[in-house]
Amino acid sequence: MSEAKPIQLEPGWLHELQGEFDKPHMQALKAFLQAEKQAGKEIYPPSPLMFNAFNSTPFARVKVVILGQDPYHGPGQAHGLCFSVPEGVPPPPSLQNMFKEIERDLGLARPAHGCLQRWAEQGVLLLNATLSVERGRAGSHQNRGWEAFTDAAIDALNRDREGLIFLLWGSYAQKKGRLIDTRRHLVLTSPHPSPLSAHRGFIGNGHFGKANEYLRRRGVEPIDWRV
Repeated sequence: MSEAKPIQLEPGWLHELQGEFDKPHMQALKAFLQAEKQAGKEIYPPSPLMFNAFNSTPFARVKVVILGQDPYHGPGQAHGLCFSVPEGVPPPPSLQNMFKEIERDLGLARPAHGCLQRWAEQGVLLLNATLSVERGRAGSHQNRGWEAFTDAAIDALNRDREGLIFLLWGSYAQKKGRLIDTRRHLVLTSPHPSPLSAHRGFIGNGHFGKANEYLRRRGVEPIDWRV
């Protein structure tokens, strides 16, 4: 979304989404982001990483979709993959609970870092509903146009791919479920991994193992959930 530069988007995703960039909501979003930067506000993630989820997981290679809400709003945390933080940044509590469930479900030891790039490169689309945020202000870029864009991405996956797995944790992610045909894709829902709700059903949901069972049944290489 930077000034005068074309959007750098993986070709498969660009084919699916190029029409979105000309729509009024995306033009308004672009103007909003430019104005925020010109006002000296610090925006996360850095512009080159706003579309990192799409560029790390090509459209044709998506197997699993994990939906988040906003990027992290602390310095150095957000890098364009939901729930993920760069190596060297302590894993936030929700991510720690995800690792706790993977350990319980699959017997994999909890890792020392929270970078989920390896998942993304295996076909796990780590997509936030909103792809930018102002430093220290959670939810500050909601209802500015991103949600329509990420809805279009989910709609494209639902329409043009078959046999995907959507992991919808918490009520916000589950609202996106209206876009998904459950006859053609597997949708798994549970409470959010946040410390506020993880013990109300996220821990014990078995989603990581269930996703791999579904992939195996379809003859697709399962995800190695180690990072």
